[in-house]
Amino acid sequence: MAGETRQLDLFGAGSPGKARPGAEISERLEREHADAAAIARRLPKGIFFGTSTWSFPGWAGLVYSRRATAAELAREGLREYARHPLLTTVGIDRGYYGPIPTRDLERYAEQLPAGFPCCAKAPEAVMAAARPGDRAANPDYLRPERFVEEMVGPFFEVFREHTGPFILQLPPAPRAATPDPELFAERLDRFLAALPKEARYAVELRDRTLLSPAYRDVLSARGVAHVYNYATAMPMPAEQAKAVPLETAPFAMIRLLLRPGTLYGERREEFLPFDRIVDPSPEMRAEVVGLARGALRSGRETFVLINNKAEGCSPLTIRALAELLAEPAALR
Repeated sequence: MAGETRQLDLFGAGSPGKARPGAEISERLEREHADAAAIARRLPKGIFFGTSTWSFPGWAGLVYSRRATAAELAREGLREYARHPLLTTVGIDRGYYGPIPTRDLERYAEQLPAGFPCCAKAPEAVMAAARPGDRAANPDYLRPERFVEEMVGPFFEVFREHTGPFILQLPPAPRAATPDPELFAERLDRFLAALPKEARYAVELRDRTLLSPAYRDVLSARGVAHVYNYATAMPMPAEQAKAVPLETAPFAMIRLLLRPGTLYGERREEFLPFDRIVDPSPEMRAEVVGLARGALRSGRETFVLINNKAEGCSPLTIRALAELLAEPAALR
């Protein structure tokens, strides 16, 4: 028995008052949920906070009750993700890189509560002016038929209950192929006009030169949202809202990606394993809360999606933003 006790002590099970690592994670998650639920009860209706994707092992104790691999979380993590009181939407980034198999969409749906909306990124193969990995012109650029075939159709077929706004992220074109803002707006208008009307869409620019009056007018005419992003080469979100007012669309979309002027690779290495805030931005937080308040005051649902590279840990950035938005003056 003495040997057995010593063996248990080796793994922490026989040490009174010392929790096992798994128990510590569960206890921390329980505290996180309790704090988040108290904030969520004070939030205005119509706000949806979520992360760009969900497969991060560093979120153990923040979102997940155990340590798991990125692959395990990618497959099964949405079930626990959706239990977090402040995580009420999620981004599905993988569709940007290729079609999502129907079985994977079905598996996601099995893990989500009824009506939980997901914001999927449209395929790069349709949104990039140049072919991915190539500088040649992309023949499928803004071709609605391919977008509908690869994404909108499958989502409506097996994932309709969870289909939130589609994010139409337009990566920067090669410098030699940068489109004229007026011609770009005309082409975007033709693309949007051909899409199914029952879906919602939000256009995300990564080139500030395209943020023109013509672009604003196209979005307004089509009832499509502009994504107020926090990104490397774009103006701050509040500056974008001067060019494309919240009134342009019946809902609002905000995406926090990277502090302007920083690069993805640098931020990733600096912020791993994404379990803490490393680079808080009070200015960005104030702008996001201001935009959200304005949209919610006018009855517009508001989606706020956050990448780990914005501040270091997207669930903790969400909690900070939610605390600000939950203040009593939020909708005055």
